[in-house]
Parts: sequence; C-alpha cells; structure tokens
Amino acid sequence: MAGVSVGVVLVPQAMAYATLGGLPAIHGLYASLVPLLVYPFFGTARQLAVGIVALDMLILGAGLGPLADAGSGRYVALAILLAALVGVIQIGMSVLRLGMLADLMSRPVVTGFTAAAAVVIAASQIGPLIGVELPRSQYVHEILGALVGGGGELHVRTAILGGASVAILVALRIWAPRVPRALVVVVLGIGATGLLGLEALGVSVTGDVPRGLPTPGVPELALSDVRALLPTAVTLALIQLMSAISIGRTLSSKHRYTVRPNRELLGLGSANLVGSFFRSVPVSASFSRSAVAEDAGARTPLANVFAAGLVVVTLLFLTPLFASLPDATLAAIIIVGVLGLVHPREFLALAATHRRDAGLALLTAAATLTLGIREGVIVGIVASTLVVLYRLSRPNVAELGLIPGTHFFRDRERFEEAQTIREVLVLRVDAAFSFFNAAWFRDHLLDRSDDGEPSGPDIHAVVIEARGINDLDTTALDALHELVGTLHARGIQFHLAGLKGRVRDVLTHSPVAAELTEDRFHLSSHHAVRQILGAWDLEHGTDRLARYTEVTGDDDGAPPAPAVPLT
Repeated sequence: MAGVSVGVVLVPQAMAYATLGGLPAIHGLYASLVPLLVYPFFGTARQLAVGIVALDMLILGAGLGPLADAGSGRYVALAILLAALVGVIQIGMSVLRLGMLADLMSRPVVTGFTAAAAVVIAASQIGPLIGVELPRSQYVHEILGALVGGGGELHVRTAILGGASVAILVALRIWAPRVPRALVVVVLGIGATGLLGLEALGVSVTGDVPRGLPTPGVPELALSDVRALLPTAVTLALIQLMSAISIGRTLSSKHRYTVRPNRELLGLGSANLVGSFFRSVPVSASFSRSAVAEDAGARTPLANVFAAGLVVVTLLFLTPLFASLPDATLAAIIIVGVLGLVHPREFLALAATHRRDAGLALLTAAATLTLGIREGVIVGIVASTLVVLYRLSRPNVAELGLIPGTHFFRDRERFEEAQTIREVLVLRVDAAFSFFNAAWFRDHLLDRSDDGEPSGPDIHAVVIEARGINDLDTTALDALHELVGTLHARGIQFHLAGLKGRVRDVLTHSPVAAELTEDRFHLSSHHAVRQILGAWDLEHGTDRLARYTEVTGDDDGAPPAPAVPLT
C-alpha cells in the first residue's frame, strides 16, 4: 500500500519534473522505474522514496543548458550520461568511505540553499503556468525581468487553467491532505482539455508520450562530454548525498534505526548507474514522496519496488492518456510542490538561536539566487568551512572564579557569585590547541597576564583549566614552550589543571616538559590554587591558604593537594 501511494504521487510528479529539466516527460517515468528496483538492494533508509526530484532537474538544466538545446536528442543523451557519471562518482565515494562529506552541508547551508532553489524552480515555471514565453534560466531576476518587460502576451485560458490547478492543489493540501493532489489535478486537467477543446484554443499540452518500457543501451560516451559534465556531476553527487542523509536521518530517528551514509552512497550510485543503461536521468531521494511512504506505513525500501510496478503499468497502458495533459497543470504541480520546501520558521529559528548560522543561511540563499545553483552550493560550503576555521582560530577562553562554599571554578561572565583569587589568573580553554589557534592563544594569555584585566596588574600565577584541550600538535607545543618561557621571565608561574592523559603523553616527549616541574600539573583548578597558595604562604609567611579554605568551606586543616606527576 505504501508503494502504491508513492506511485500515485510519483507518476504525475515524474513527468512534471522531467519537463522542469528540459526533458521529454517520458524520461521522468523512465527515471522512476529501474532506479527504484535497484536502490532497495543497498539502501538503509527504510522509508526513503527514490526517483526524479525537482532540485536535481534544476541543477541538470543549469549544467546542460550551455551544451545543448533543451529537449533535443543530444540534450537527452547528455542527461543520461550525467546519470551514469553521478552513479560512478557516488559508488567511488562509497568505496573510499566518504559518506562523512554529507556533514559538509551544515543545517544553515541546507536551509538557505533549499529555500533559494525552491524559489528559482517556482520562478522557472511561471511561463508555462500562465502561457507566456520566458527564457529558461536559473536566475530569478532574468525571468522576472523578462516577465515585467513584456516577454510575451498572457494566454488567458492557460493562466486560468494554471491558476485553478494551483488553487486546487493548495485547497487539497489544507483540507484533504491524504488525497493524491497531483493525480487529482492531472485527471482534471486532462478532462478539461478534452471536454473544452483547450488544445485547439492554444493551451499547450504534453503531446504524445511513447508507450512501452525503456530499451536498454549504453550511454553515449565521449571524453569531451565527460569533462564538460563533471562539475555538474560532482554537484549532483554531493547534493543527492545531502538530501538522502537528511531525509534518512529524520526518518530513522523517528523509527529508531541507523542510516549508513556509505551504504546510501552505494544505493544511490547503483540506482543512477544502472538506471542510465535504461535511459534514466539522475535520481535522488524525494522529501515529499518519502513523507508519503512513511505516512502510508512503509517499513522497508521494498516500497520503491511496488511504486515502480505502478510506473510499469503506466508505461504499458496509460501513456496515451497523458497526451492531453496541459503544461500549465504540470507547472502548477511543480510550483506547489517546491514551495513546500521553503520554511520561514526555519530562518526565524536560526536567527533566534544562532545569528551567525542565520547569516550563513541568508548568504547561501542570496548566492544561489544571484550567482547560480552550483555557485550557491560552493559559497555555502566555503562560508561554513571558514566559520568553523575562524571558531577554531579564536577559541573561547573564559576567566574562572571560585563559587563560594564549593571547590568549583566557573565562568565569571555567567556566574555573578564567582570570586577571583588575588594574583592568580584561572582560565579555561574550550578547544583543541593546534596550529589554527596556537599563536592567538599564546598572545591572548600573555596579554591577559600582562595587563591583568580583569584580575589586576600583579599576576603571580596562571592556571589553565585544560579539560577542554583534547589535542596538541607540534605548532601548539612550540607556542606553549614560548609562552611558558615568557611567563617565567616575567616571574609568573604556569600551571595546568585537569590535563587529559592523551595530551599529557604528548607533553612528556616535548621540550615543554623540561620547563615545567611536576608540581605544575594538577587534578583540578581547586587543587592547583591550593598548591599555589600553600607555596606562597611558606615563602612569604602569609595565611592565604587558610582564607581560601574558609571560602570553600574546606576548613578541615588538610595540607595542600599533591600535584599530578607528568609521567
């Protein structure tokens, strides 16, 4: 039942999305056959529905547009070759265990890109929806400019049919969400064309759709075509991986199973590669149809097989019925379908929780709308990577203070009651110590110990709460060695607290070990401060340790805690 439910939605969507990519409608059905039979052998997302999707067709159109005329034989041949290339790339990525590349597409990038792509797709269907000749473009401003500038005369009957189709789709989504909306408007569109003679009145229709199953054949291969298609193929491979993992993880978290990215790569790659031998264009995971499959009770990828069975019936017996299907109806299906991918609440949630992520989403969306589909993806990935590198290069270093009545040191900016220890600067580092941040970390600590803010100008000791440091590389070791030497020249002790064993092992075999005696390593900041104050009392005859123990409530007269040996 889940497969049939998906198939009912898939047939009209497949034809519509094929036209979006500049392909004959029949190739949408071809793409919904063999790939759906191959994916279940490898896929791990149990409710994932595979097939032709709008976003892939938009990227395909952008990549193939400069190489051939849309709808031509060469255009179709390049689309089939593109499917084969995408399949080979994805299978190669699976063999190399590159499924983790899905994580390059962060949530803000996915949100911004998906929303912008949906707007571009919807804009590209304005012409067929209202019967106006507009240029095929991935740039919204070009489409709207041509529309406003009088790109063609409005065809009233087409516009009325398209508007009615949109209205019916929206109404069914609101009041009858379980009804196969696309199938309903397809039937109504075909019926209206036949009863009212709309084709004779100038309403554009799909035309003859070949009957029969696709004949197998090897995709036409030319080295020059491979080079020209490679950027688009790589883009599609990454976008499809991102889509499949995003949908798969959403469904798997709900049904409590695990999605394996490398297996998903193998499943998608096999579906694309094998499908290309049966005239299929690139296929991917579908957001909307996966939701239909899950809602209809799908429990394994086998639902794709039954959906493909419905496509077989359509190809063998029903394709003549689609000859009178209005292009405006297909455009309405695309527009309503893709605008469901725009989620303003997602942008608001990002803005409320993390403004930097909201900025990334807006940047990706703007780049996609102004620069292009592939360029938008690249800008989003590069921007999110730069943000991560910036965060690594500027780690959070918090000044800690003692919480009275406890042994705990906490961030003074978040705990008003946290008290500083006079002449002792306690800092917590919340990042790995590496070449990304070594120089900044060294300079930051020297500045803090020099000007004394906010602890005063006379710093006797610096304690680094090092629980958050999980790695040290050679660049960081050099910076640490220089830092310890500079502090020593200033008469400032350097202590490390809570150092992890792995990091301590690295320090053991570094020049830093010769600069720090064993009494500079401690279990915690509390132990470090007790050790420092105890030594200060012995040297200057004060009672600072006693006062410290009064604040902590630890007045049992116990001696200062021993240091942690480095080895």
